[in-house]
Amino acid sequence: MDEQLFFKKLNNLCTSKEIFDFLSSVKVMSDTMASGALQKISEVEVDDNGLKNPGLLENEVFRALCFQFEFESSKLSNRGLLNALQALIKLRIDPQSTLMTSLLSESKERLGRGQLTAENLCALGESLLELEGPSCATLEQIVNHMQERDIKSWSPREIVMVYKILQVTVGEGKQCQNLLNRLNSVTLCTVSHLSPNFASVILNSLVVLRQTQAVPLVTALCKHSVKHVPYFTDQELVNVLEAFLYFGQRVQIFTEALERHVPKSIHTMHPQTVSKVMQYCCKKMILSKPIFDAVAEGFISSADRLTPDQIAAYIIPFGTLNYLPPSASSLFRKLEAVLHTRLRHFQPHTLLNLLHSCVLIQRYPINFLPKIFSPYFLQKLQAQPPGLNRVVMFQLTQLFLTVTLECPFYEGPKLLSRYQLKAFPTPQSSPDVHLFKRVKTGLLYLLKKRIYFASEVSTPYFYVVDIEIKLDEEGFVLPAAQLEEVHRRIALCVDGQNRFCAHSHNLLGEEAIKQRHLQLLGYDVVQIPFFEIESLQNIRKIADYLHKKIFPCTYG
Repeated sequence: MDEQLFFKKLNNLCTSKEIFDFLSSVKVMSDTMASGALQKISEVEVDDNGLKNPGLLENEVFRALCFQFEFESSKLSNRGLLNALQALIKLRIDPQSTLMTSLLSESKERLGRGQLTAENLCALGESLLELEGPSCATLEQIVNHMQERDIKSWSPREIVMVYKILQVTVGEGKQCQNLLNRLNSVTLCTVSHLSPNFASVILNSLVVLRQTQAVPLVTALCKHSVKHVPYFTDQELVNVLEAFLYFGQRVQIFTEALERHVPKSIHTMHPQTVSKVMQYCCKKMILSKPIFDAVAEGFISSADRLTPDQIAAYIIPFGTLNYLPPSASSLFRKLEAVLHTRLRHFQPHTLLNLLHSCVLIQRYPINFLPKIFSPYFLQKLQAQPPGLNRVVMFQLTQLFLTVTLECPFYEGPKLLSRYQLKAFPTPQSSPDVHLFKRVKTGLLYLLKKRIYFASEVSTPYFYVVDIEIKLDEEGFVLPAAQLEEVHRRIALCVDGQNRFCAHSHNLLGEEAIKQRHLQLLGYDVVQIPFFEIESLQNIRKIADYLHKKIFPCTYG
């Protein structure tokens, strides 16, 4: 039978019985036709759970095919040999059987003699990865042969396979950087033709191989991924998100694609994928209400099936980005119920991060604080990495300050003083240098002398105030160094873009709780956000703006 006609008929068959009946009617087959038949059988009979019908391996037509491949391996074409090997691996044929050892031995001999094309090298590499894993010594030999080939004519499938082989054989890619540079350059020209799977695999390989210099390729792949968001599998989407995080990519249209996809798919997405989406939003400071609202609904319905780490990954971004979804009451009721039943399953640092994120948005875990402040729990925190470093001490101190200021009815154990920080400016709390300078210049113009305000003032309550102004009982400004007759203290919060969610006027949780606490500690808090002051052109206008914000009663 003509080969083209054979494959046309074969591709229309849907069951192994139909395939075997068809093969029985064909008197003579080439090895490529026979290997194609094996591949079709593997497509029909293998799913995610393995071989559907192990009995087919005893079928006489199947055994006849295998007999020919086993005893005539040296006469096979490269394509027939390697296609058969791939199909038999997929069908879970015993790797130690004489059939498999014969095909593998013949493949490796041809590799050694340099008889395999680029396509053949990729097919053999794929088979060896599946069969023997990353430790297979022959993979390095394949890489060496690839270095000698002209890769400009390679198909997307071959390119993807080379990335996968390099990923497991050369670590960070240093030994094969010349090959990688050529590969990255060729791949850049084929990005628009890559399937969702191929784009995801290549991005994952670029992360593993630490190809931070391949910026044009990474950027092109990230932009290309936008149209594939609805079609990625869970693992493919995780790979893409990890690449966005690793390479520092932020593409607005990618976020918009996630905003369309996540609400529709939240109840079918794997929890690990949802966790990665939330990590992406949290690290990039992206407050996406469609995503966060959908994740809140997903948590309410599926929290009992989530691991402790997944629970933390779902909830912590709400606190970090200072957002309460419409379903907040149900969300935190569900969280409390889950914590009551599974508290002992949480690692100490995971639990601390989770409860700390709750107080940022005024959700107070009163029932769990006695555990957090207990000496036993603090010892466990100290014993596990990262131990009681300054970030952990900061979280503990802020939890304690929260219950002291916002929950006066709390009567449980207190945080021992040796675990309390005196002051700790976080990266977000450090003011924007350029904005800070403009505000100080405006204040100097307004108050005439530098002695009337102090900058970056440490308070007795662990927070650092950007700018402090003291007033006497009649409202006159006092020198910043004066300690007596201070009737009011004004705390100016000079909020640059680093204190807000990306492309938003929504304060981050850390800054929101700081301003809330300063107010409860007796300060008059005046917020100076970047978006109100950045358009003011000269010092006179800035001083006028500050006068209106700080002293509204005397303005005009």
